[in-house]
Order: sequence, then structure tokens, then C-alpha cells
Amino acid sequence: MEPLIRPAMVDDLPAILGIYNDVILNSTAAYVYEPHTLEMRRQWFDEHKADGWPVIVAVRDGEVVGFGCIGSFRTRPGYKYTGEHTVHVHPAHRGQGVGRTMLTALIEEARRLELRTLVSGIDAENEVSIRLHASLGFVECARMKDVAWKFGRWLDLVLMQLLLEGPTHPTEK
Repeated sequence: MEPLIRPAMVDDLPAILGIYNDVILNSTAAYVYEPHTLEMRRQWFDEHKADGWPVIVAVRDGEVVGFGCIGSFRTRPGYKYTGEHTVHVHPAHRGQGVGRTMLTALIEEARRLELRTLVSGIDAENEVSIRLHASLGFVECARMKDVAWKFGRWLDLVLMQLLLEGPTHPTEK
């Protein structure tokens, strides 16, 4: 059963926090060492909303089973048509199409925002995510060696990008 994808709400933050903290503690999908607090997730949520970036959740049987977002790739103005996305799925729901459904929804959000490029930074060992992105049209554009340190070892980062239509009339304003 495909999950329902909807905009995240403040009430979803505890579930989002639980998913993200599992990622922090048990994977190299986020190069973060310490679990986040609910206040940290609230600040992250508020900043995305204030900047006009989407935050979505995947819901099955009334339970948040994943979340995703698009945010700034870089803060300099020339990058305004490029976004970087994140997708994380609750461990009990991985391998069931939740990530694909969320990523597809984020691609549509990127189109709605008239982004030209959607970028993903993926740990090189996360072959499932790399294959998922490739299946939706992302291409590897960089492989950066030893850019992160976690769990007592150096990690490589793969950058993938999807080129979209972008704005009809891009501006420098």
C-alpha cells in the first residue's frame, strides 16, 4: 500500500525526530554525531517553512513512516534555482516503496518551485539510495573521498543531481 504524502505539520515533529535520531545513531545517512532534540527539529521545521521550502511526511495507517524536505543547496543568490533534498524512512518501513513515493513527491515540489536542479548528497555505501535516485533520473556528478568521519572511519560522499525544466524566465533578482 502506497503511503499518503502530505505537508508536515508541527504535530508530526516527534515522529520526524524519532526517525532522524535513528538515522543519526545507526547509519551513515547523516553525518551527525549526537541525537537532536525536539526543539532542534522545531527550529529546522520553522526555518524551512519561513524560507518557503517544503517538508513532507509519508503516512500509513495514521503513522508517520518517513519524512523529506527540500532546502537551500548553498546560500549565495546564484544558487537560488538549486535545491538539496533529504528523505528518511522509519526502519520498519524501509524497502517498501516509501522512499520512492516521497522522492517522487519532492521532485514534483521542485518543479512547482521552478528549480532547475535538485541535488542529493548520499553516503557512498548507501547503494540502495544511489540506485533509487538513479532510477528516478538522478545522475552522479561527484564522488568526494574521505569528506566525513563517523563510526571511527572515513566516509565518501556521492553527489547526485536531477536537471529539471527550471524557471521560464530566470532572473538575478
